[in-house]
Amino acid sequence: MAWGADHTERMRLLTRALDRQPPAASPAFPCPYLAGREARYVHIVPTPLGPGVFHALMDLNFRRTGEVFYRTACEGCQECRTLRVDVRAFRPDRAQRRCIARNRDLQIEVGPLEPDEEKLALYRRYLAERHNGTMTGSLDEFRDFLYATAVESLELRFRLDGRLVALSVVDVEPDAWNAVYCFYDPDLAPRSLGTLNVLTTIAECRHRGAAWAYLGYWVPGSDTMEYKSRFRPAEVLVAPGRWRRLK
Repeated sequence: MAWGADHTERMRLLTRALDRQPPAASPAFPCPYLAGREARYVHIVPTPLGPGVFHALMDLNFRRTGEVFYRTACEGCQECRTLRVDVRAFRPDRAQRRCIARNRDLQIEVGPLEPDEEKLALYRRYLAERHNGTMTGSLDEFRDFLYATAVESLELRFRLDGRLVALSVVDVEPDAWNAVYCFYDPDLAPRSLGTLNVLTTIAECRHRGAAWAYLGYWVPGSDTMEYKSRFRPAEVLVAPGRWRRLK
C-alpha cells in the first residue's frame, strides 16, 4: 500500500483493506466502562507500518496495545469513541493551572522506552491500589503491554527528588501523539498526576509541532473516562474521519 500518501488517502486504503478482509470479533466479555454491558474487540496487526499509518487508524477508532491494534465491535453499542485535543487552541483552565503549579517541584524527562525494576515496581503498586483487577502486574504483561510497540513511542517520566512517581507511554506520529497508558504513585493522588501527564503530553505535542493529542476512548456515562473531556477544545470521533467538537 502507498503509505506515503496523505492522511485521507491512508484512511481510504485502510478502510478498503478492512472491508476486503474484515477481522473477526473477539468473544464477548464484561464491558470495563459501562456496567451491565458486554464488549467485543477486533484486532489487526498491519505491516509495514510507516509514519502516519497509526494516525489514520486512530481516525478509524483504533487503539494500540503492544504490537496489536484494536477497536470496539460491540453489539448494539457504539459509545467508545476516540477523543482528541486541539493542541494549538488548548489553554489550561484554572484547575489545570493549579495542577501545574502544585507539581513544579517535579523533574520531567522525555526519552526512549526503557523498562526497569523501578518502573515495574511502580506499575505494580498502581495496579494494586487503583485498577479494577483485570491486569496482573506480571513482568510479561508489563513488557508486552507497555514496551512492545509497532510505532515510535516514548516515555514521559516524572520524578520527585530523583524518585520515579509517575510514568506514561505515548506514541509519536508526525501530526499526532497518542496517550497509551499512565501510572503513578497512589500515595500522591492529591497531586493529580494523571492530569499533569495529559498537560505534559499536550505541551510536548505543541513543542514538537504535532496538532493533536489523542487521549484514547471517551465513553459518556463512564466516571473513569470523564476526566478526558476536561481538556478543551476537544473533539470526539463520530464516524470514520469525522469529528464533533465537544460543547
